[in-house]
Amino acid sequence: MSEPPWCHAQAHCLAECYAGAAFVRIGAVVKYLAFAAAGAALLTSPALAEEVESSTNWLQIEGLYKADAMANVRGGVDRGIRLLGNGEIMAEADLARFGWRGARAKIHFLSVHGEVPNDLAGTMQGVDNIEVENNRSKLYQAWIEQSFAGERAALLIGMVDLNSEFYQNDAAGLLIAPAFGIGSELAATGPNGPSIFPSTALAARLRITDGKGAYANVALFNAKAGVLGDDGGVDFKMRDGALAIAEAGIAGNGKLAAGYWRYTKHQGDIRSVDADGAAEGRITQGAYLLAETPSLGGGADGRDIRGFARIGLSDGDTTPYRGGWQAGLLVENAGGTGSQLSLGVNQARLSSKFRRNAAETGQPLGRTETGVELTYSQPITPFLSVQPDVQYIFNPSANPRIKDAVLVGLRFTVTIPGN
Repeated sequence: MSEPPWCHAQAHCLAECYAGAAFVRIGAVVKYLAFAAAGAALLTSPALAEEVESSTNWLQIEGLYKADAMANVRGGVDRGIRLLGNGEIMAEADLARFGWRGARAKIHFLSVHGEVPNDLAGTMQGVDNIEVENNRSKLYQAWIEQSFAGERAALLIGMVDLNSEFYQNDAAGLLIAPAFGIGSELAATGPNGPSIFPSTALAARLRITDGKGAYANVALFNAKAGVLGDDGGVDFKMRDGALAIAEAGIAGNGKLAAGYWRYTKHQGDIRSVDADGAAEGRITQGAYLLAETPSLGGGADGRDIRGFARIGLSDGDTTPYRGGWQAGLLVENAGGTGSQLSLGVNQARLSSKFRRNAAETGQPLGRTETGVELTYSQPITPFLSVQPDVQYIFNPSANPRIKDAVLVGLRFTVTIPGN
């Protein structure tokens, strides 16, 4: 039986509406990029750069803007496209300019806006490392660092991104999936998450090196994250205790390191309760290992290959995660000078307590969620790069009712280099 003419008209109308909406939303991204690109072009002009450098060698100011379009094209919770963006401005000063030898300071602002692609994919770990639930402009980092002992030791105090100091692989930096930034078994802890994107916390970090590549980092972070721009602002009282973390390793041409972290105050067990029905208190803790291969490049074309791998474990009592692992490759100058190609695999392993809780609600879960990502970044101008991205998520949220998700994305990055 043929469809009546009004069905064809309605379908044509809907197609035009969806196409129009897509053009409007993409137009918004283009507008943001145009403003950012104009600023970058102005600030990277040779005349201005020379003028700034001559007067502010002690001060480095940098900026960047990322605009993402991420579409879930198959499986997951729903199909569709989501747009989001993140702008950052950073300034770092050498305080020797003012007579304070061995000291430097940094201030870092960010503004995040847009939608949440993971609402379409339905994963536990997320699919885009700039997606947030609340759009805000805020102070992100503000710290002072003092070096001593012949610059083999340094004490840093202030609002600090934990992932910039711990649990970090440079070779994983191009990948967009959040799990490649920091392991989910640590990212999901704390009263409102640890001191990582998009909110940091007050911290003190001591770093000691031997001058040859060996290092040890120890730090104490406020367990509750919060910065100027968040509801409640900065938490100075530390009523929720602290997160202690330590990492030691060897870095240089390659990296091998191990870390351990532990909260000082009890957090609620996700399953066990006391006689009054309240969650039993547990000390949340975990450990991780990470490695990065030495450079495998050196060819005439400038191509360089590095690999990374890491694994993390936690107690699994206070979060959905028992642990996870990530591994991948980064190829520098893969398609010409400045281009990058990266392939990564990540897997989160759910805790038995979380799975038992879900089963009791009638929703049995699998043990793992696994993601594979392939991404490529190509510079278009000295300050603009384009990065297509493809992700395949096996068993999103470890939920057998959610089909494997396929996401296709495009990231535009505008950078304003420092003087």
